[in-house]
Amino acid sequence: MERSLEQLRSDAVAIFNAAVRAVDAANAVRRYVRVAGTVLEVANRSYSLTGFQNIYILGAGKAAVPMAQAMETLLGERISGGVVVTKYGQARRLRKIHVIEAAHPIPDLAGEEGAHRIAAIAHQATAHDLLFFLVSGGGSSLLPYPIDGLTLADKQAVTELLLRSGATIAEVNTLRRHLSQLKGGKLARMAHPAQVVTLIVSDVVGDALEDIASGPTAPDPSRYADCREIIRKYRLQESVPGAVRATVERGIRGEIAETVKADDIAFTKVQNVIIASNRLATEAAKAHAETLGFRVTILSNDIEGESREVAKRQVETFKKFLTEPLSNPICFVSGGETTVTVRGDGRGGRNQEFALAAAIELAGARGVVVLSAGTDGIDGPTDAAGAIVDGATVSRGHLQGYDAGQFLARNDAYNFFHTTGDLLVTGPTHTNVMDIQVMLAA
Repeated sequence: MERSLEQLRSDAVAIFNAAVRAVDAANAVRRYVRVAGTVLEVANRSYSLTGFQNIYILGAGKAAVPMAQAMETLLGERISGGVVVTKYGQARRLRKIHVIEAAHPIPDLAGEEGAHRIAAIAHQATAHDLLFFLVSGGGSSLLPYPIDGLTLADKQAVTELLLRSGATIAEVNTLRRHLSQLKGGKLARMAHPAQVVTLIVSDVVGDALEDIASGPTAPDPSRYADCREIIRKYRLQESVPGAVRATVERGIRGEIAETVKADDIAFTKVQNVIIASNRLATEAAKAHAETLGFRVTILSNDIEGESREVAKRQVETFKKFLTEPLSNPICFVSGGETTVTVRGDGRGGRNQEFALAAAIELAGARGVVVLSAGTDGIDGPTDAAGAIVDGATVSRGHLQGYDAGQFLARNDAYNFFHTTGDLLVTGPTHTNVMDIQVMLAA
């Protein structure tokens, strides 16, 4: 069946929305946590609720509030209290759990206050207490608690430098773990001997526990020496704060304790459970695309690299299929998290950059649509989740006097798409499993 360009664009949005629905954070909690009388079941483990004096709900991330709401529904009056930290504009009033709004991706004082309140509850917990820790994307930024010798300003500076450098999230979080009093397994150690159950909405490639919110309750395999190599790799030796450089060097010399390693006794009382991930989202996208009549290929769930280069490679692969007569419309789905090396002074995010690079590669093509968007509904410091482009996007910009290549060169995809009408604006979705790309042709 023939499809108009408008229909293809609508299909792409519907496929993306199906992916986001599949990783709804509250539903994910309910899939993995059940209460039957006095028995609590979490994934493959059971706990007797009569064995705990207190149950606390702690958490941080863009999905923290809906996850906490689900926990209140499940446990009700059994909850003794708790604190979750989420991004500004995403708070809701909860009955038993205090919600704090803070800044992302650059941390602020409100996040530091939230981190201190979470640490206070963890410190007071005993062997008779149960702590649920609710983790989702953004948790690293939302829980700043600098180690001794560092300030919040130091953390803010190094975070901004790393994000602008093109460093991967794994590299960024390696520094974050070693500069924090909560991350890198330190929250688990702080809470020991309490029982800790961490429910995780994964926003990192490969679902590595140490990288999701920088792993507050997970062992950390990295070391201070890795931090120094990352700083050198991106030539940040002269730009990172002196206190950060000094801390890393002291850690290498053994003057500061390393992050918590896998053999620590604290982890004998920790259950980490991934309840939603990019893989679940891409599988849902595939299933929905098939119901719409597309022949679907999932390219990958672990897309990484410079956003514009990844887009170019994916479009090159996609175009090979466009040389054949299409007996059925085709759909490529991918997921992951690219990076952007900031070279200009424009506005945008990694998904908008991906889409603009894809639009340039597809200029003039007919019957082709590409969507790239963040499952959290937020792409960079903008109000858009990403963008949806087609073979006429570049020419629409040209008609307005905009050169797509120039806008890409200065990282200004947002303003280009604002003119062409190709921004995808969803609003916050209250979940986060990285990004989804959808390529359609008919």
